[in-house]
Amino acid sequence: MTTDPETTETAPRAEDGAGTAGGGGAGSDRAADPMPVEGLAEGSGDEAPTAGGPDPADGSPGPSQDAGDGDGDGGEGAVSKMSEAEAELAAQRVERERIERRKAAKQSPVEAGGKLSGKAADLLAAVRAVESGEKPVASAFSEPTPAPRRPTAPEPVRRPQPVAAAAAPPAAETVAAVRAVLAEGGAPDTLAPQVAEALGEGAEARLRSDPWQLLRVLGVRPEQADTFARALLGADCRPDDERRARAMTVWLLEQAALAGHTALEGPALEAALGRRQVPDPEAALRDTVAEGEALVFQDALESAPSGGDEEQERPVRVLIGLERYALAEESLADGVARLVNSVPKEDRAAEDWQRAARSAAGSAAELIGAVAGHGLVLHTGSEASRMEPATLLREARRLGLRAWAATHGPAGRDQLGALLARLGLPDDERAHPPLATVAGLLSGGEGPGRDADGALDLDLLIVLDAPQLGVETAALLVESLPDGARLVLSGDPGVLWSVGPGRVFGDLLAARVCPQIASRTPDPGPLGELVSAIGIGELPQVDAPGKEVVIVPVRDAGEAVHRTVQLVADSVPRAIGVPAEETQVITPGHGGAAGTRALNAALKERLNPGPGRFGGFDPGDRIAYSPAPGRTLPGRVVKGDAEGLHVECAGVSVVVPKERVEQTLRHGWALTAHQAVGQRWPAVVVVLPGDAAQSLTRPWVYTAFGRAVRHLSVVHGADQALPRAVAEIQAKPRTTRLLALLRPQVPTSD
Repeated sequence: MTTDPETTETAPRAEDGAGTAGGGGAGSDRAADPMPVEGLAEGSGDEAPTAGGPDPADGSPGPSQDAGDGDGDGGEGAVSKMSEAEAELAAQRVERERIERRKAAKQSPVEAGGKLSGKAADLLAAVRAVESGEKPVASAFSEPTPAPRRPTAPEPVRRPQPVAAAAAPPAAETVAAVRAVLAEGGAPDTLAPQVAEALGEGAEARLRSDPWQLLRVLGVRPEQADTFARALLGADCRPDDERRARAMTVWLLEQAALAGHTALEGPALEAALGRRQVPDPEAALRDTVAEGEALVFQDALESAPSGGDEEQERPVRVLIGLERYALAEESLADGVARLVNSVPKEDRAAEDWQRAARSAAGSAAELIGAVAGHGLVLHTGSEASRMEPATLLREARRLGLRAWAATHGPAGRDQLGALLARLGLPDDERAHPPLATVAGLLSGGEGPGRDADGALDLDLLIVLDAPQLGVETAALLVESLPDGARLVLSGDPGVLWSVGPGRVFGDLLAARVCPQIASRTPDPGPLGELVSAIGIGELPQVDAPGKEVVIVPVRDAGEAVHRTVQLVADSVPRAIGVPAEETQVITPGHGGAAGTRALNAALKERLNPGPGRFGGFDPGDRIAYSPAPGRTLPGRVVKGDAEGLHVECAGVSVVVPKERVEQTLRHGWALTAHQAVGQRWPAVVVVLPGDAAQSLTRPWVYTAFGRAVRHLSVVHGADQALPRAVAEIQAKPRTTRLLALLRPQVPTSD
């Protein structure tokens, strides 16, 4: 029995994927080994993915969704209008096109490798072969050798306004043609719309000529694609097929992206290809690069050779990555360099900024002083520290700046609005405070709008919940800022990282390229004391006279579910005074006997029993709606009809088309920590069954326990796994390039 990791578990009720699981490689009939992406896809913030792949309904990508891009079709109000998720996807698509145009304009996508040999030279030759049309060299890989430092990237050009029409769905005839091919290969015809969308024009011909293109649909497993290929190709299906090797390489890179990596080192990728029965991993990498389906990079390592010889070359690491994440990370580095190296617009005299800083106190004053003279400032702190960026926003508005703040989700936006109301805003801003969600800001549904150049029409942008920024979203934000604007990234570095690829906030903190203001505002009370201690690796017993923290020991998962329902429905309302609708359950994963599925089923039976007439849902059900990967909106079901399922999220009515219900909705009495991040509730029940031990890390515990405002109950069956996780198990590392890209462009600040 296992508790499935929360960010990359089996796609909901789609375990069949593309036919029955095939063998260990094309042309083989032996049983498949349902292993995860071994050694690669680790580091989703708190756990490694399981063999099932991602789950779109928990905010992580799944079938028909791309990591980092949302295509949620849930309309707001009338379903005919472009939804926020569609607008966000369109904005990101335009931004990627702009990045690609700028990338193509550079003289070389990778620095010259005149002194390289072995693997680095081989891979660089493959890239040049793509540009010239020649075949890459066929020499074996070796460890990377020294290379010159990467040159500074040119100043990014002004970006167009990233607003575009939503992508049209695949034509009916295309879907029908793809459905026929799927049926011929024994794959579920329900995959047809996703395949047609993923492969684009000529999808039927592409799929028939290369059956492993089925792996382009997230959620499809290699063994399922092998089964499909054997059915279509018959005797021509071989384990050493170049098409299979390329598709497997791209699939492994996609799985690594789901786990947070923007690129992978060559040896790790080769090892994973070998475990996927690819006979010649080195040739597979060369071929994938030569065909332009992946890019190769050499990033100079920070440590210089000893001896002081300026002619000595720096050691490098050779990385392979998918183009979309590579270009986004390079665009982000260029945008950060532009912010750090440019002088902020002189919108107010220095005396005005000094006066504003004096009006604040403590860390808030330091934050205002840093923002006065810098284009980029990082602010760290726990929940109580959110008052400091709120104070900055108020003072900036008083100075006449076009200042806005953006949060990860509506709950954080509303919380920040309450803080602003306490601080006091001008009368004309109280009804409509300058607040937005990141998704709404980028899609144009919220925020100040854009100027004639396509940049956000503002002078200062404060982004809270910064650890939740993936590399694509962060690139889009930074590139959307006008010249001379200031950016503040604020967040708690102890919480779980973003669902999408990248570790933007952590990498920027490590780079030390701009001022960093660490809040000295502690979280209050026994809950604040407990969470703060967890953040430094301790798990103390705290004095909780008001029953702020309660530990409920359990023997097994069945008892854990029983006690959880009892707490939510009876004990917490009676003893603490928090009703069931304001109590949130958090557990490590969706699967298992005490995962979200089991807990939600038990809680629904007790709190809102019904037949589940609308795709398993009834009016009044609590739901978790994920319109885009990495974003979860809690809400309630209103009704279901021919249009779809009508839900209300953060006061906004949303209609989820019936074909999207299974992919974007879950019951929401119980969530995973990744779904809960960026939100808080009066009472929280954290469930830790015994089989959750492998999923627990310090960031996971810190995030889950920190969601409680007044009361925390811990249903504890993990025994010593909990203190061990807090003391010893940090977040798994992610392979990213942002630090290496920033190093030659931005001087390190002391």
